[in-house]
Amino acid sequence: MRRREFLGYLAGGLAAAIPGGEHDSLLGRSRRPRRSRPISHSAYLLIQRIGVSSWSFHNYFPQTRSEDYPGPKETFALLDFPTMIADRYKVHHLEIVAPHFASTEPAYVDELRRQLIRARSYVVNLPVDIEEMWTGGGLSDPSEAVRLAAVEAAKKWIDIAATLRARSVRCDPGKLDLKNLSPTIDSYRKLVAYASRKGIRVLIENHGGVGSEHPEDLVRIFKAVSSRYIGALPDFGNFPDAETRKRGLELLFPYAATVCHAKGLEFDARGNETKYDFPECIEIAKQLRFQGVYSVEYEGPGDPYQGVQNVINELLSEV
Repeated sequence: MRRREFLGYLAGGLAAAIPGGEHDSLLGRSRRPRRSRPISHSAYLLIQRIGVSSWSFHNYFPQTRSEDYPGPKETFALLDFPTMIADRYKVHHLEIVAPHFASTEPAYVDELRRQLIRARSYVVNLPVDIEEMWTGGGLSDPSEAVRLAAVEAAKKWIDIAATLRARSVRCDPGKLDLKNLSPTIDSYRKLVAYASRKGIRVLIENHGGVGSEHPEDLVRIFKAVSSRYIGALPDFGNFPDAETRKRGLELLFPYAATVCHAKGLEFDARGNETKYDFPECIEIAKQLRFQGVYSVEYEGPGDPYQGVQNVINELLSEV
């Protein structure tokens, strides 16, 4: 079977790259070079549906490291991230969150672009997690001045995304007022008008709060903006309960064309997600004909390298 062939490749090739032996750096470059094993066309197509978010390794970036993180003290630079992910997992679709940029200067962004090209990798999405998006009510603030400040700050990251040839940016709506979505809709219309000229989609994620508890209200925004350049970023793990998860994914996936989050939270001894029904999420995505990238976002305890690998294994088994 072709899937079995791929999983055999995974066990012999990718899994061997997970920390466990000796490495000369945090990036896991083995002291003994390994020879890549060829894979079939079908296996290649499967891996093209998978991405990895830099947030999976947020405790290895100085900008987002938790003060009480008990793991290794070493950190790594974003410029090394594309090659590290390509070498370890044979994955070439990346999500790079804004706080992990060491600089927004053109020279730095250009160098990151060169590193992406070197790794034959692509930025599928750039989550714009910046202070302005959560100042006051962000894109949903009643004050037009506050909203415009958030819009202008996000435009800077849309420009960066364009330089990196990213497909989309994720911009959180801030503090949604379900009784009055007009300010939110106005902000997204402005963002979409700007991003669409650069061929970039603006995504809204069920990123906690109202968007996770009431995904139907995100759909109200999509319908009101009414553009193919706005869409959903469904996250498997960001729902308060199983019922809302099923309903939310069924509502959001019709608006998801670029990427979704395959969240890793906690695994059993066999490497299967235990906090929610992972196979059900994949089945909903398939039933609704999602054709985008499943981006691995690991947020569980322990070794993030193994956590990412566990989610990749689940995706290869289910997708």
